[in-house]
Amino acid sequence: MKDFLGYKKGVNLGGWLSQCVHTKEHYDTFIGKEDIAKIASWRVDHVRLPIDYNLMENEEGGYKEWGFGYIDNAIAWCGEYGLNMVLDLHKAAGYSFDAGECESGFFESRELQERFYKLWEEIAKRYGKYSNRVCFELLNEVTEKDYCDTWNRIIKKCIGRIRAFAPDTVILVGGYWQNSPAAVKDLDAPYDDKVVYNFHCYDPLKFTHQGATWTDLIDPDERFNLEEFAIDAKYFAEHFASACEAAKRNGTVLYCGEFGVIDRVSPEDTLKWFKAIHTAFEQLGINRCAWSYKQMDFGLSDERLNGVIDELIQYL
Repeated sequence: MKDFLGYKKGVNLGGWLSQCVHTKEHYDTFIGKEDIAKIASWRVDHVRLPIDYNLMENEEGGYKEWGFGYIDNAIAWCGEYGLNMVLDLHKAAGYSFDAGECESGFFESRELQERFYKLWEEIAKRYGKYSNRVCFELLNEVTEKDYCDTWNRIIKKCIGRIRAFAPDTVILVGGYWQNSPAAVKDLDAPYDDKVVYNFHCYDPLKFTHQGATWTDLIDPDERFNLEEFAIDAKYFAEHFASACEAAKRNGTVLYCGEFGVIDRVSPEDTLKWFKAIHTAFEQLGINRCAWSYKQMDFGLSDERLNGVIDELIQYL
């Protein structure tokens, strides 16, 4: 795949149908049509919609028609406002990047893997017809490097199953260490010419996640200004170099599905970080999607960024 048209820059809809309390009240109130209109006004071309299996499946693996209805609504709203969509499976039965969600066993269980394939077949049956404006992302943020070989096998089999129902849909795949750019080189060559390599970037983590209590990789009591780090376009270009080489070698392109700065950081430093990573994306031709539209500790539409948002959205 040489071009990923229609997905140059976007905004995530985190916290709506994933990483949330899975109740109808939440689904009905967190995101509405007016939010899609606002995102479109930022002159991006797509959204990334994280979805959990809980939205679509009951405990036995049966499908919830009413749950799929929220995806239907999102696709319809995006169509009305001219936005494309990445449909991202953020949590599968037996797997979540977040250990706190107590999902386990996916990479060891052929039964859970089969359930994963069947869910993607169901998604493909419903949404493959929108291949001109909806892409599929197989799974969010594989964690352990030890899963690499198994994950490559699952990717190949899952895409083959999807292709029976969605032959033209672009499919995104990412590597281990939470979709690290360093893991892209260990992804197998794309299944076909409609596969894009995906990574996430929150580097340096000490800066973008300062104050976060959900990771043991940082001290949540530490605080930093951006000037304490040598952060510029060159920093990010070097960080993405091996991923760029892998994509070029295997005839595909790169997509950064998440990047952003926590709300503990000043608006001014947030803006500077976005400028630096944006410059690298533009220089390297990397498509991307910022995390996240609302709340989730990274909300771009939150009141704290009111003074810089008009400028910041130029660097999405």
